[in-house]
Amino acid sequence: MTWVERVESVKAGIVGALAAGLMFTMTTLINRSLSSRFATLVGVSAASHDFSWLASGAIAVLSGFLFGITYRYVIRQDPNPHLRSGAVLAFGLVRGMAQIDTGWTAQKTLLPFAVLGLESLLLFVAARMLLDWAFCQSWIKPFGMK
Repeated sequence: MTWVERVESVKAGIVGALAAGLMFTMTTLINRSLSSRFATLVGVSAASHDFSWLASGAIAVLSGFLFGITYRYVIRQDPNPHLRSGAVLAFGLVRGMAQIDTGWTAQKTLLPFAVLGLESLLLFVAARMLLDWAFCQSWIKPFGMK
């Protein structure tokens, strides 16, 4: 593997990280807004000052970076849409199922963690869309393309 290929992989990783970070921020803001409104409706205090979302955000950005690199290698120059969707589903399901498993084990509730699992899929869908756009713009070259 040449240095040019490595640079292209890092570029793909950065694009994936940016997309995942932006999608994580959007879904977190929506999730917090909806949960505070729901808490107000049922008369429960939703005030929470923990910063666990920072760790979750860092994990989402790192996951997006790794997805970007892997996605570049997976698709290569193959136009197969199933291959592209399969990469998104693989990353999304692994991250999402881990969140569901953790939530089920810790709290015996499924719905909040199922929402997090859906958000995981959205992270990688957004990363795929931005990466595909970057490939079309020739900002990033698929693996093996000179």
